[in-house]
Amino acid sequence: MKGGKSIKILWKWYYKKSFAFKITVGFIIGIMIGLIFGPSASILSPFGKLFLNLLKMVVVPLILFTLVVSVNTTDPKKLGSIGGKIFPYYILTTALAVAIGLVIAIVINPGAGLTLPKETEVEVPDAPSLIDVILNVVPTNIFDALAKGEILSIVFVTVIAGFVISFMRHSRETTVVEWGNLLLKLMEAGSELSSRILNGVLQYAPIGVLGITAATVGNQGLDTLYALSKYVGASYLGVAIQIMIIFPILLTLFKVPVFKFFKDVREAMMTAFVTCSSLGTLPVTLKSAKKAGISEPVANFTLPIGATVNMNGSAIHFGVGVVLAANVVGYEFNVGSIIGIILAGTLAAIGTAGVPGAGMIGLSIVFTQAGLPIEIVGLTAGVNVITDMVFTMCNVTGDIVGAAIVDKSEHEN
Repeated sequence: MKGGKSIKILWKWYYKKSFAFKITVGFIIGIMIGLIFGPSASILSPFGKLFLNLLKMVVVPLILFTLVVSVNTTDPKKLGSIGGKIFPYYILTTALAVAIGLVIAIVINPGAGLTLPKETEVEVPDAPSLIDVILNVVPTNIFDALAKGEILSIVFVTVIAGFVISFMRHSRETTVVEWGNLLLKLMEAGSELSSRILNGVLQYAPIGVLGITAATVGNQGLDTLYALSKYVGASYLGVAIQIMIIFPILLTLFKVPVFKFFKDVREAMMTAFVTCSSLGTLPVTLKSAKKAGISEPVANFTLPIGATVNMNGSAIHFGVGVVLAANVVGYEFNVGSIIGIILAGTLAAIGTAGVPGAGMIGLSIVFTQAGLPIEIVGLTAGVNVITDMVFTMCNVTGDIVGAAIVDKSEHEN
């Protein structure tokens, strides 16, 4: 009886602590365990895998229900206005991110002294054509798309379903109106159910973060980080500029309080950093957007799309990666090649979003544009875990910044 009471008191204490605090503690403990026990820390990796599985479990129903509800609680004209603002934002910030990655890497000169390993073979998935990307958005079987977690297809079908339910609710036929209202109520109930499941998953998050961090640090150690320190340093510096300079400037231009914004979204940033998954972080991203005061219609519409399309961090990755490759083979840039790389990097970041092996495909597209051998992709594989963390954090931060800017502009109209 005494033990049960102690556990209850401990649980209440744990439950009341902020999510950011719990995540930070789990992250720090994970680093310590990884450094102390090395590869043996991999024994904790199942805890991290379980956390990622739980997050991914919630993602599809969360998108499915919240998007339908969002479409039905927002004026269709307003949704068109939101889309007309968020997509130019994605393109402009992604192009700028590629340029930042290029400039930083040219100054730091990563890869100098590195050589391509002999007989290096890298299997890179085929890059989908623009037509294939567009066609693949429309699924031949929606249930198959749901089962496989094909997010772009799910978003496409869900938005259409949301509009159809909206038209049903405003039909002249009484029976159709009743069906429309019933469907909306079911979706609202599903949204609430998903939200409550998410809150339970997030209580486990610190343990999952501990497992991921311990296994990653234990396996990678500091040797790999030192071997490609300039590449990693250029990547982190590029992301720092995007997050600490570019995003605050954009927020300030639209009169969004910068310090309050970053304080409110730090949970999503930390989760993205640890999980290396924009989609896996989406439930936390939506929660953080609500905390930041972004209206639900804007957040629920833009953030699921941003998690699959908006890749600012990946764009920085392409800029830094192409300079590293150029250093390895002794390639020299000119104005034309830089412009070509920026365009290719922007299209690669947006066009390969949500595609398995997107990072490798994107780098291959940019390397091809610059005339560099794609085998060099293998040189960065050893530190991908370290750089992917900060790139994903940048991706997610960019998603929320875009949502905040659009929300602010919508309220001013």
